[in-house]
Amino acid sequence: MKKLVFIMISFLFILTACGEDNAVEVTLPASFMEAEEIDIDSLTADSEESGIEDVTENSDGSVSYEMSGSKHEEMMTEIESEVNNSIEEIADNEEYASIQDITSSNSFSEFTMLVDQETFENSFDGFAAMALGVSGMFYQLFDGTDADDYAVTISIENADTGEVFDTLHYPEDLDG
Repeated sequence: MKKLVFIMISFLFILTACGEDNAVEVTLPASFMEAEEIDIDSLTADSEESGIEDVTENSDGSVSYEMSGSKHEEMMTEIESEVNNSIEEIADNEEYASIQDITSSNSFSEFTMLVDQETFENSFDGFAAMALGVSGMFYQLFDGTDADDYAVTISIENADTGEVFDTLHYPEDLDG
């Protein structure tokens, strides 16, 4: 999971550059940084290697990035593609034997995992939900959702009955 977050943040470093168009500022809240155990020193070092100097650790523990509007748009396209690829990989991965399909809203604020309930409840396939939750939160934050308003709901649905037997709410469920 940390690998997925690191890859997404790396997109920021690859795609961010000073531009002629309007600057875009994106802030990752302190709670996100802490929950994912993201090291600000590593982020800063990676950004310097990429020639990015507009990474700021704020006094509240949040981290702000500044980039051109066109690079932000390009970055959002890349993040969307990565989240969709992750959804496909999870649904197609034999290691997640219970998961039959995953759908999402366009904003990645809602996901539905269609699963074999008995297999799901007797496996570690629930970790896939965490990856979806973090991916959805990350997408929303970079898309401009306020740090107080970003949220992801993941419904776990029994493939045979259509019944939702579990619902996860992120970032709340990261604490517990």
